[in-house]
Amino acid sequence: MKIQTTRKANYEHNCACEFSDRMINGQGMGDISKLKYGFFCMSYNGCEVISVYNALRYIGKPQPLQEIAFYLEKYRVLFGLFGCNVYRIGKALKKFGAEYERISEVGDTPAFIISFWTGKRFRSSLHTVFCRRENGRIKIYNRYNNCDTVRYADSPEKLLGGRRPVVIYAIKNQK
Repeated sequence: MKIQTTRKANYEHNCACEFSDRMINGQGMGDISKLKYGFFCMSYNGCEVISVYNALRYIGKPQPLQEIAFYLEKYRVLFGLFGCNVYRIGKALKKFGAEYERISEVGDTPAFIISFWTGKRFRSSLHTVFCRRENGRIKIYNRYNNCDTVRYADSPEKLLGGRRPVVIYAIKNQK
């Protein structure tokens, strides 16, 4: 099977699916879980795609999730087994009109995309989420695969569970 054919087949499959036009939480729930990315359903490996989608919605430049997934398929890791190359998320942000800066610490950044290990480094999976500050707390979108509500953390350390981030993108053009 050709990789290009897989990208196109996934795009066609994803365009046939319908889901509500809102910020996404719980990638393993509802219609989002049925979308495809690489050789897998997005419930398994779509967090990078969803984080870009949520960031673009937040800054007022929403794009169809199918378009973002199709673009990021160029940067999938092992046919999507490990999702998207997190160091290429900036390329998608730029393509779809978001201003961003790659940073090393969250600090007091108002809105950001962050990737982190869910357990021990290199022995667990990476997870990527879009976050924004609200009333002194960090609002986390798509924090858990099976939770369709927004979660909150009081600090970046609590968000990461004591682990170091892999990559952070500060979103510059905010509402």
